[in-house]
This record gives sequence, C-alpha cells and structure tokens, in this order.
Amino acid sequence: MADLKERLLPPKPASALNVREVANRPSASGRQAFQGVDVLGLKKRGQGLRSWIRVDTSGNSQAIEVDKFTMMRRCDLPARDLRLLDPLFVYPSTILGREKAIVVNLEQIRCIITADEVLLLNSLDSYVLHYVMELQRRLTTTGVGEVWQSDSSDMNRRRGSRNFENVFSNSSPDYLPFEFRALEVALEAACTFLDSQAAELEIEAYPLLDELTSKISTLNLERVRRLKSRLVALTRRVQKVRDEIEQLMDDDGDMAEMYLTEKKRRMELSFYGDQSMVGYKSVDGASISAPVSPVSSPLDSRKLEKCFSIARSRHESMRSSESTTESIEELEMLLEAYFVVIDSTLNKLTSVNIVLSTLTLSFLAS
Repeated sequence: MADLKERLLPPKPASALNVREVANRPSASGRQAFQGVDVLGLKKRGQGLRSWIRVDTSGNSQAIEVDKFTMMRRCDLPARDLRLLDPLFVYPSTILGREKAIVVNLEQIRCIITADEVLLLNSLDSYVLHYVMELQRRLTTTGVGEVWQSDSSDMNRRRGSRNFENVFSNSSPDYLPFEFRALEVALEAACTFLDSQAAELEIEAYPLLDELTSKISTLNLERVRRLKSRLVALTRRVQKVRDEIEQLMDDDGDMAEMYLTEKKRRMELSFYGDQSMVGYKSVDGASISAPVSPVSSPLDSRKLEKCFSIARSRHESMRSSESTTESIEELEMLLEAYFVVIDSTLNKLTSVNIVLSTLTLSFLAS
C-alpha cells in the first residue's frame, strides 16, 4: 500500500521534506524539536470567504460571502481596519472615518458603513440582529425605534433613575444622510448596552454594601473585590466610548471626512461636469459653449475653456464648503446627544466606585 501511494501521489518538494525531517529529528537532549506553525494555512484561512450581512439604503438585507481582499477593494479600506471587525480579536471602541467608509467598533456592533450600504459580519449575536432589525425599521419607516429601549425598560423601572427616552425620542430624522442614520443606531446600541450593564452593577452594589456594613466577613470583602474589578473594567469601556465621541466632536476634519453621501455627490458632479465639458468640444478643439469669431485661434478657445473650468470649480468649491459646514453641524449635534448619554453612565459608575472604595478602606482601617 505504501508503494502504491508513492507511485500515485506527486513527489513532495525537497524543501518540505527537509523541513519535516528537521522538525521530527530529536535533539541531543532527547526532546522533540519545536513544531513550527503552519503559516501558509493560517494565511489561507484568513483570506477565505466570510459571510456578511448587507443592509442597503432601502432597508433590504441579504447575506453575502466576500473574501478579505474583495472587501478591502469594495470599501477602499486597509487590512488593519478590517481586523477591528474580527470577533476573534478584542479591540477598544473605535470610530474611523475613511475616504469611502466609516469603520465602527462599538461593543458588540462592528460594521462598515458606506454611502450605499452597511456591512456586518454575519453573527447570531442578539445585539447584531437587533441592530439590523432596528436599522431596517428606521430606514423603512419614519417612526422611532424601540428595540433598545424595550431591552432596558425593566432595568430603568427597577433602578428608579431617569432613562434616555428624551434623548432617543427625536433620533434618526429624515434629513440625515444614510451613513449618519446607521451610525446613530450603532451609537444608541452601544450606549444603551453600557448603561444597562452599569445599572446591573449599581443594583448589585448597594445591597452588598448594606450587608457589608452589618457584617464584616472575608466572604463579603471578596464579593466587594470582585464587584469592584468588574466595575473598573466596565468604567474603562465606557470611558473609551466617551473619549472616542469627544475626539470626533473636537475635530472638524474627521467629522467632514465622515460625510460620505456628500463626497459621493461631489465626485458624481465632477465626473458629469468633465463629461459635459468634453461634449462642448468640437472636432477641431474649439468650444461650442460660446460664440467664436471666425478669426479666433485654437489658443483663444483653450483659454476660454480654461476660464469656464475655473469658474465651475470655484462654484462647486463654494457649494461643497457650505454643505460641509452644515453636515458638520448635523453630525456634531448627533454626537453631542450620545455624548451626554455616555457621560451620564460614566458619572454613575464613578459614584459607585467612590462609595465602594471609601467603605472598603474604612473597614480595612478599622
């Protein structure tokens, strides 16, 4: 059987044989040599097809299979941006504005937002499915979504503190472009999730502190220590989301870069404008857009065409600057609303942390 396999199978390259012989050869101490990692296999797995959920501007969703390099070309993104979306890696919350896309990594919501579609890695995570459902609802109707509020309504009633219905009640207005509406749903999902996590810790903390004041024991102190470690980890996540939103609000250039619909419109206008200028040219190079005297030279016609091109570019520049200023104001108001939400969650966690630290230190000192 071994001879038959050797005759039928193609011969192995010499390099592979040498590597395998060296790997399997025992060392002088009798230990097995280190087995190397199959780098080629890992690269092939990383470049394979992956399932994505695509949601277009009309709210229609579909599952597509796209490999890494095709997605990079499709969204004009570097490989390091796609790594932020990989669920196998843990990265802090990030919002990146690129030339043709917005890369969002906010807690469970990891997606690519373009002027025409939203792309998420296909997942059975409930928050991913809720994000898709809520985005579809807001794109197909003019009403306000209640998916995230319904998930945390019981928590809001139990803790007795104010919820964020006033902030979310006027969300996703119709005048916002597609990419901002998709970004808003992601911000709302992240802020609501983190606020519910903070509420759970708050509900768990105060009864534990009451029990600790009545009975100081090693078990209660250990429970407080575990609760404090969870509180510190959650505070870091909330702080990161807050810092990311604040950083965007402080940089007008980053906010203008995220206005994908306006950039796409300007590119289309520039393309059609160039095509129209080509249509104005005659066969011998003279412009038909204005009357030309019989004695005019090709040099005069080129000067006239250049003047028209400069005037058109100035007009487009003025229009784009005005629209960019308006878009920055719209996005800044959107980010500011969710900055208030996440800042309130951070203040709540800070207050609980201060109480835990004060009581723990007082008990240990006594």
